[in-house]
Amino acid sequence: MAKRYFTSESVTEGHPDKVCDQISDAILDAIYREDPQGRVAAETMVATGLAIVVGEITTTSYVDIQSIIKDVIRDIGYTKAEYGFDAQTVAVLTSLHEQSPDISRGVNAAAEFRGKRNADNLLQEGAGDQGIMFGFACKETPELMPAPIAYAHKLALKLTDVRKKNRLKYLRPDGKTQVTVEYDGDKIARIDTILISTQHDPDVTQKQIHKDLWDKVVVPTIPKKLLDDKTKFYTNPTGSFVLGGPAGDSGLTGRKIIVDTYGGYAKHGGGAFSGKDPTKVDRSACYYARYAAKNIVAAGIADVCEIELSYAIGMAEPLSIHVDTWRTGKIADDKIEELLKKRFDFRPAAIIKNLKLRRPIYRQVAAYGHFGRPDLDLPWEKTDKAAALKKDAGI
Repeated sequence: MAKRYFTSESVTEGHPDKVCDQISDAILDAIYREDPQGRVAAETMVATGLAIVVGEITTTSYVDIQSIIKDVIRDIGYTKAEYGFDAQTVAVLTSLHEQSPDISRGVNAAAEFRGKRNADNLLQEGAGDQGIMFGFACKETPELMPAPIAYAHKLALKLTDVRKKNRLKYLRPDGKTQVTVEYDGDKIARIDTILISTQHDPDVTQKQIHKDLWDKVVVPTIPKKLLDDKTKFYTNPTGSFVLGGPAGDSGLTGRKIIVDTYGGYAKHGGGAFSGKDPTKVDRSACYYARYAAKNIVAAGIADVCEIELSYAIGMAEPLSIHVDTWRTGKIADDKIEELLKKRFDFRPAAIIKNLKLRRPIYRQVAAYGHFGRPDLDLPWEKTDKAAALKKDAGI
């Protein structure tokens, strides 16, 4: 069969955009510890010596935004003034107000049920925004994720691990990884290319970095059977990466949506996740679509499953549900759609209830991917409906 190649990238928690994602989600987590009914839409921007948080927050709790920001920056590892951005000296600016009453009205009571009494009232809340959302799963890895993004995330996690454990003391927090997988038809053949760019102290040679990253990051992370003498390995292609993080490039919440999801392997609706409470279907419906797709694949109904949902702001029921199994389904895609409607409730409040999303669980996924995380206990990664779906499908 014909060879093909696919590449995905990840970034470390010290990347400026990921610093922002973690700050925004740390604010959401802090509010949820005190007020599970809080509404949050927090956007962060960072630059040299500066962090700015803006957005809409409606809550009965009090959170110390400045302390949250500094704690996140410190935990990531920006603790030295020479980095141009550090927890001790960073200036913090905020501009926050309550959620728009027009949005609140639609979330509090869905259009289909407004003014009506219903025993299922809890589940009649409307979507916090309109839009399209995708969920995806495939059999390429044990976590049912595409291999390129799965391995890119593992490398980024390992890069951070060796830095925080001082196994490579010259590393600094910012970094990126990239993996190109060679396929033989639909089967993974090998890893063709690995690229790691990592921030570092000025007194280390690129030769040393190259050797150390291969020995301490790549070899312990990538399966040996996928590496061969033709695998290409690049590090810091510009020849230096001393200035990094927010001092080297400004950062914004929500600018790494492809890193957060499937590395470009599957479709993306365009909405970001971090800083948004789960009434925003940009976040919660993507989680639920992943949950549904993963259970379809785990059930053996298809080797690949991509689910699209669409919503209207202020309405509870999705406008559409579409399934595409990339011609790998054991039954027709429209039949799978019917199975999903039977086993999954796609109304926003039902999603929040079923996945228990009003909890402080979000900062932990603000770096290294929201999906395919065996290191975390995430409700949307469970395959607890696979057995029932398999029985429904008659396979």
